[in-house]
Amino acid sequence: MRAGLGTFVVFLAQLADSAGVGAWPIGVSGLITAYVAVLAYRNKADTAITRTDWAFLTVALAALPCWYLTSDPLWAVVILTGLDLAGFGPTFGSAYVHPYGERMSFYSLGALRNALAILALEHYSPTTVLFPAAVGIACTALVVVVAFRRKRIVRETLA
Repeated sequence: MRAGLGTFVVFLAQLADSAGVGAWPIGVSGLITAYVAVLAYRNKADTAITRTDWAFLTVALAALPCWYLTSDPLWAVVILTGLDLAGFGPTFGSAYVHPYGERMSFYSLGALRNALAILALEHYSPTTVLFPAAVGIACTALVVVVAFRRKRIVRETLA
């Protein structure tokens, strides 16, 4: 739910900074992510909420008062981008150890989606570009790590 909420707040910040149609992929992504979280909770898929989950949610919610107090949506985007990138940390660790456990196509599409969202922006500024650029780069880096590890495992198997 935190990821969906955070992504949707970035969408609102982009709209506030005149991002236009380029913000919509981020908004739709936020809504879909939140909807999946609601379905998972409702269907009792994984109801364990850890301290880390609460910490991430608290930081995500802190982005709104920062935006309000500074009257600048960039602060919300900076906080939420950092939070999203921190969420990639465990994925990178897992992908390095178990490269066949990650779907490269999912992250490749994420990188492509963010690149297209940037191209569709009607106004370029740190507020509108930071989140999709950072997440797109993280997705690309993950694909590179997985591809590298898979190739290395194949080479070690053949040796």
